[in-house]
Amino acid sequence: MSDGSSEAVTEGVRVTVRPRYSPEHSDPRRGEWFFLYQVTIANEGSQPVKLVSRHWIITNANGDVQEVKGPGVVGEQPSLAQGENFQYTSGCPLTTPFGSMHGTYQMVRPTGEQFDAVIAPFSLSQPGMVQ
Repeated sequence: MSDGSSEAVTEGVRVTVRPRYSPEHSDPRRGEWFFLYQVTIANEGSQPVKLVSRHWIITNANGDVQEVKGPGVVGEQPSLAQGENFQYTSGCPLTTPFGSMHGTYQMVRPTGEQFDAVIAPFSLSQPGMVQ
């Protein structure tokens, strides 16, 4: 996906991310760039799944890495039946005009089986910046 978006499918769970630069929340003169990303989690598998936690790995243009772990997403732990999806928007501050993110969502099935749904790498970039 050439617009910086990403998509991955793990055990029937499709995770699509569409990032965008947020100039209204950024102040490049102060070394602050802010990016929004819209995530769609779709259950294309045959069993229900529940998102219990997240693990993000955020890398800025200098190669500095920050990890974010925690329960759920945007204060929720969505359960998805077959064919359902959940969408949310969140944000990420960077100290450089571009970087990238990737990670996993920890999912659980009604049987108690757990697995990590992959969030494929996507780029965060201020428009017009040469990487």
